[in-house]
Amino acid sequence: MSDDATAAAPEALQVALDLEQLPGGARSAVEAVLMVIDEPVTEEEVAQALELPVEDVGALLDELAKEYADSARGFVLRRLGGGWRIYTRPEYAPVVERFLLGGQQARLTQAALETLAVIAYRQPVSRARIGAIRGVNVDGVVRTLLARGMVTEVGHEPTAGAVLYGTTDLFLQRMGLDSLDDLPALAPYLPSAEVLEELAAEGLA
Repeated sequence: MSDDATAAAPEALQVALDLEQLPGGARSAVEAVLMVIDEPVTEEEVAQALELPVEDVGALLDELAKEYADSARGFVLRRLGGGWRIYTRPEYAPVVERFLLGGQQARLTQAALETLAVIAYRQPVSRARIGAIRGVNVDGVVRTLLARGMVTEVGHEPTAGAVLYGTTDLFLQRMGLDSLDDLPALAPYLPSAEVLEELAAEGLA
């Protein structure tokens, strides 16, 4: 072991001993971190900050998540977008929305939801392609989604140079997804092969 590692070891041990001496120990220390974060935090980040094994932090987070869910608190602890964060319990979303917005409409419009769905399933996708799929001009809707942080620019088309859009981590959080792999399959909602053939024959597909 190097001299630097030897010097660092007592300091790390002291942090661990301090956690043990706190009223709630490591468990409450993890809770304290969760209460001050604005973005989801990974198990590795918490473990590094508290000088704890990642496996222990993961177990504590699972324990806290179960406790919050079982005790019908107004909040839940969830792992979304690759990180952990405390969220309002879904049943209380209308209450929080009313408090924060004074009754103002905060939900996305139908047009915004449809545009967001196209981006989520076809990303990276250009604004022109989104408009072609929806059959309407989507410039204003895309600007709204950008402003709300649900989508972001992810690159440019190699040939035309058009901006390509994709969803953000905030989208995953709001949709309750851990990754894009968790998006519902589209197949059950698509027309059957027979219907598509009929539409093609009529020039509508």
